[in-house]
Amino acid sequence: MNFWDYIKDRIIIYIMKTTAIVISIIFLSAFNVKSQAIIVVTNILVVTVLMSELWEYFRKRDFYIRLNNSLAELDKKYLLPELVNYPEFYEGKIMVNALRECDKSMAENVAEYRRQNKEFREYIEMWVHEAKIPVASLRLMCHNNQDVGRKMTGQIKRIDDYIESVLYYARSENPELDYVIKEVSLKKIFGSVAVRNREALQILDAAIETDGLDINVLTDGKWIEFIIGQLMANSIKYCSPDRKLFLRAWADNNDKGVIFHFRDNGKGILKEDIPYIFEKSFTGHNGRENKSSTGMGLFIVSNLCERLGHRIDVVSEYGKYTEIQIVFGKNDFYKMS
Repeated sequence: MNFWDYIKDRIIIYIMKTTAIVISIIFLSAFNVKSQAIIVVTNILVVTVLMSELWEYFRKRDFYIRLNNSLAELDKKYLLPELVNYPEFYEGKIMVNALRECDKSMAENVAEYRRQNKEFREYIEMWVHEAKIPVASLRLMCHNNQDVGRKMTGQIKRIDDYIESVLYYARSENPELDYVIKEVSLKKIFGSVAVRNREALQILDAAIETDGLDINVLTDGKWIEFIIGQLMANSIKYCSPDRKLFLRAWADNNDKGVIFHFRDNGKGILKEDIPYIFEKSFTGHNGRENKSSTGMGLFIVSNLCERLGHRIDVVSEYGKYTEIQIVFGKNDFYKMS
């Protein structure tokens, strides 16, 4: 609380008090009061005004300094009303009451939004599980009818991927309720992803090469399988029409952690699009060419990696390749015997 700002804010009051003192002096002079008495009375009035203003300033200053210090130290600013004590002056009490009422109202609104969000997420999860039943039935029908099955398999796989994306997006806001961090095998995870995408890969006559995946990383097996599955689905979606799809996956192990590399020889990503590919709903140049792009796949992948504590990077050259790198940190605390 700046002293001069405080003075400027009360300048009208000081003008009024000064005017009252001057008028008092004029009246005292008009009644022939001795000059010594006038000086004494004037000094008493001036000292009283000065002392009262200084007292008012310092008690308010202490309160506002504590208020600003508490605000600066808080990471979550909305907790301020819970830390502020009632001051001695009336205006401060009104302000603290207003802050606490606002905090109470905000807490009630946040609780209501959380309840609605939870209900919506639970509904989405239920819908996804229900939608997977007819998808599984269609896959069985395709398997039993090979003539039309090959044509339908790719589209059913896309439907299944979109349904799964909805499920993981709904869960991505609170993944800590659903994941278990433990050591999982990258080789096993990647093999499972490849098997799930075998029909689409066979249709494209794609080739896969792996190296150094026989290594364990600390993560959640189900979530990382979805992440790698999204990367493979993108490689299939954005494969180049000029050459056969070739996928390569390998891992590097060093002191800082394990780096998983996933590279395809597809269309690649324009240099100016790379900084934005993990943003929500960003489709970029490739998305404008592929009308089915939603821009959500890599956003969900990036969000899940962040929640799991993994770093994700991309290296790409347009028209040649795209390489996604996921960095798994090392932490002995999470290791399970």
